[in-house]
Amino acid sequence: MGRNTRKRRMPLATKVTAGAAALALGGGGLVWANFYASAHEDGGHNRTKSRGAQVATINCPDVGQKLTKVPRQARRGVAKELALLDRQITDAYTRLAETRQAQAGDAGYVDNAILGPLKSKRTATLDRIGININRAGGTAPRDLGRFARCQGVPVEQPDGDDGQDQDNGQDQGGGGQDDGQGQGNGGQDQGNGGQAGNGPVADDFIDIEDVQPNSRNLPNGLAANGDGGSTGSFTTECGTNENALRNSDNVIAAPGVSNGAQHQHDYVGNQANNAFASDEDLAGGDTTCRNQGDRSTYFWPVLRIQDGTQDIDQDQPGGGQDGNVGKIVAPTEVDLKFVGNRTSDVVAMPRALRIITGDAKSFTNGLNNANTAWSCTGFEDRQVTDKYPICPEGSGVVRTTNFQSCWDGQNTDSANHRTHMDFVEADGTCSNGFQAVPQLQVRLVYDNIPAPRIENGQVVNPFALDSFPEQLHKPITDHNDFINFFDEDLMNEMVDCINSGQDCQ
Repeated sequence: MGRNTRKRRMPLATKVTAGAAALALGGGGLVWANFYASAHEDGGHNRTKSRGAQVATINCPDVGQKLTKVPRQARRGVAKELALLDRQITDAYTRLAETRQAQAGDAGYVDNAILGPLKSKRTATLDRIGININRAGGTAPRDLGRFARCQGVPVEQPDGDDGQDQDNGQDQGGGGQDDGQGQGNGGQDQGNGGQAGNGPVADDFIDIEDVQPNSRNLPNGLAANGDGGSTGSFTTECGTNENALRNSDNVIAAPGVSNGAQHQHDYVGNQANNAFASDEDLAGGDTTCRNQGDRSTYFWPVLRIQDGTQDIDQDQPGGGQDGNVGKIVAPTEVDLKFVGNRTSDVVAMPRALRIITGDAKSFTNGLNNANTAWSCTGFEDRQVTDKYPICPEGSGVVRTTNFQSCWDGQNTDSANHRTHMDFVEADGTCSNGFQAVPQLQVRLVYDNIPAPRIENGQVVNPFALDSFPEQLHKPITDHNDFINFFDEDLMNEMVDCINSGQDCQ
């Protein structure tokens, strides 16, 4: 599948130091306490480390990415089991963070008390996934149980190539034959672990003025528009989530599963979006879009300011119960634009087309599906992928996303939510016989986020994405989701506008 099937070594540093906090249950919610700070000199700041804490986070094969052939009638049941796998990882990560003192006194504690039981639970869940597929007339991948084993990502790994596959088995075209045990990027030095204890940290931030122009280093997410082909654009205005519509569901990746994302999303456009929404529900839902012919749904993980204040979900799933703490801030500007293809006309998107871009698990999965671009207003020729930007006074944080815009011409979704779509190649073409559809480009601006400060190697008042707990709120895990519910007339208007080189809205 074009670029999605290629394995790549991780260009990011592979040093990782555990999130600097223990997680304790009590008092009706989560109580986070600093456990240790990271261990080496960085920029002249000396730090100390608890010798006993040897595992930063947990890396499990992302089974959902490997299931490229699941019968439609089995997909909802499989999705529920995949969400259970995610919950099992979260529970194991919680246990990891709660037991740092026990780990310090027993070198085999993590393997015996955390990873061993996790493997047993995953084995049973993987068995049920196979049964779901086979009962629906499909053929489950051979020996699904080989994906049961997880690894503890060490507190520190040597810089450079450790000889392991870094894409966590994301070979989507090969039927998931990789054993999936890549270490991911391992991350950067974890610093003080942020307000929540499991990130972000000082090394997750960079002054935007220290970023070189045109230095974005991910091959995914290339802009499809250019000087040739279909040069027009179509802009839809859907607000900035003034309604504060948020939930921790994901109707694409985890349909029918409440809190399937384990982090909060901002929604604009369709107002009927939750885990249980059918296509009919979405087609009939209200929309915040100015043009009522656009009932599409657009959603992304929220940003939070970790300044010691909490939001209304501090004791709720997707919020504090899943390690997402701090005050949610909505974007002050949301730009939604569809553009053409630099080598050809575009064709209409089909109704209910689903696209996920980026990877919420890129920290452990690796970069194969990562698609992140962080910047600041006034500096948007400087984009970073694995850091949050520190913007100068008067400049706002910017998140930019260019979606996959090559469609297989048949399917509105696929079993792993990836293989029915692809990114354009470097020359702007679609490979493997795919057709060009309008490319969604999303630009989010946050003029309401105070710049974090780095003091003595610690980050003060950081902001961060919501994430799965074991992903440590890394910026590389940013992602964006779209479901097309333009009515037929408006979609045709969009296509005509783009193909004729006009700029419409």
